[in-house]
Amino acid sequence: MKTLTFLALGALLLSGCGGGGGGSDSGISSGTFAKSIDVFGVNVAGKACVSDEKLLYAARVMAEYLDQDENGVADNALLINTMKNRKACLEMSCPGAGGARPGCQDLFTNETNPGSLPGPNAAFEEILHVVTTQGYSYAYPGVWGEKKGSTVASFMDKARGGYQGGGQPVANYPDGSWYHYEDPSCDYNCQVTEYIYWGVTSLMGAQARRCNEIANEWELCSPALVASRDTGLYGLITTPSYAMPRRLPDGNYSAIPLTIVTE
Repeated sequence: MKTLTFLALGALLLSGCGGGGGGSDSGISSGTFAKSIDVFGVNVAGKACVSDEKLLYAARVMAEYLDQDENGVADNALLINTMKNRKACLEMSCPGAGGARPGCQDLFTNETNPGSLPGPNAAFEEILHVVTTQGYSYAYPGVWGEKKGSTVASFMDKARGGYQGGGQPVANYPDGSWYHYEDPSCDYNCQVTEYIYWGVTSLMGAQARRCNEIANEWELCSPALVASRDTGLYGLITTPSYAMPRRLPDGNYSAIPLTIVTE
């Protein structure tokens, strides 16, 4: 087993298979996850086609979500222990190389664009899903559980105008709703996952420039709108004991060394 250690602030990044220093991911597709980084016990893995640059970027974003004050210690011990016990994982792949293994969140290289905001850069969303779905949902099932009956689900029901099914056409949502996810493949639990993502990132200010773009799905694009219209979700996210991420990662994290382990 070969180990390469990088400080997250390092300027020189080794290229991945099929990619140069610029982060190209158009190499030979591989069905196996050839390299990984441990981030506070959470596994961030990549197939051989994934550049080291993008794998390290994903690991940094994960670390920033878990350690918002960047002191080298995860902010919520219960959350981290839950994620480790559940073997929470993010697996990066390339288009045409297959997705993540069952139980892991996938993230593709063509949707990972360092330096971009949410929308062009899906890394913010998919990595946050790991934290909430495999972390908060199980650490605090009665509050953050991504299922019917939890506190956050009850707030989502209100945000959807009382509708409690899967995705449906936006026009079918009741008047007064501000969350109207329409993908029919997204069931109720999935709807909760996306609701949390919208609330957390909107409070970070990450959606404020996308108000018109995302209004069809989510109307509360700014911190002020979340605070005034979805007071329940706002209260949960801002409760200090949960240490829910409040700052959007920038992909620069140097509080702990990040180590790529390759076979």
